[in-house]
Amino acid sequence: MAKATKARLLSFSTEDRPGLLAQVTETLAGAKVNITAVCAYSWDNTAYVDMTVDDPARAKRELGKMGFSVEAEDVIAVEMPNKVGELDKVARVLADAGINISYMYGTTSAGRTSTAIFSTSDNRSALRKLAK
Repeated sequence: MAKATKARLLSFSTEDRPGLLAQVTETLAGAKVNITAVCAYSWDNTAYVDMTVDDPARAKRELGKMGFSVEAEDVIAVEMPNKVGELDKVARVLADAGINISYMYGTTSAGRTSTAIFSTSDNRSALRKLAK
C-alpha cells in the first residue's frame, strides 16, 4: 500500500518569463535544497509554482531573496508502488472516509514507485486512513 507523509507545499506566482524555472532551480540547488515535487504552469502571463522540498524553511528564505512572496501549507506526499490501480486504492480510501481532495498532482517513471501530492479537506485524517 501507499506510504503517506506530511509535507510542506511552497507556492508563489510571478510574471511569466523565459528562464524563470532555471533561476529558481539554480538558486535552490545552490542552497543545497532538493525539490521533491513540483507543479509549475503559466496562465495569462503569470507563472504559478508549487513545490515540496527537503528543507522548506531554507527554500522559502532563498525564494524570498529572489523577491517572491512564498506561501506555505501542509499537504500529504503519497509514495505508492508504480503499478496499475495504486492511485485508485488511495482515492478509494479517501472517498470512503468522506475526505475531499482539493487538488493533487503526481508523476511516475520507470522506477518502482510514484509520488503524488494531495491537499485534502482533512489532511490529518487522510494521513491516519492511509497509514492503515
